[in-house]
Amino acid sequence: MKTLAHVRITPTDTSVNGATVSSASLAGLYREFAGDYPKFFKMDSLCKLGFMAAELCLKNLSADEKENTAVILFNRNGSLVTDRNYQKTIESDNYFPSPALFVYTLANIVTGEIAIRHKIYGETSFYVLDSRDETLMDEIVSDTLLTSSPRYILTGFVEYENEQNYIADIKLVTK
Repeated sequence: MKTLAHVRITPTDTSVNGATVSSASLAGLYREFAGDYPKFFKMDSLCKLGFMAAELCLKNLSADEKENTAVILFNRNGSLVTDRNYQKTIESDNYFPSPALFVYTLANIVTGEIAIRHKIYGETSFYVLDSRDETLMDEIVSDTLLTSSPRYILTGFVEYENEQNYIADIKLVTK
């Protein structure tokens, strides 16, 4: 596999291909590098993180190139932060389950948001692993390159625990 772009977002900085491009929050990154997708502010934090990493990683691909791209993301906790927030809406005395939160109780929503934004028609998958396992992640991506024949794969680890602890470490790869 050949890496064409690599993006890493943490609470302290954002880098593209090893060069720091910003130290802004996720909302600040959106304003700085995207700014034209109002649905961003309705997304949960995991989705915002993956969305912004994809924005930076895919910025040099044409629309035609994006069509034959797959999205394969991984993390350890799925959508646990949003699951807990949703649970609070149904445990309260004023029982009112939040439909706005419910949609984000599936971790794969982040791959769907990326696919919609970039008009990606290839495979989208989100795997929840026991731990960050680069070997397993590479095996899954390599198998996808061999069996599904996408031209590119946007892949990596996207984990959001809270405002002080999150990471998106994704790359755009090809054969």
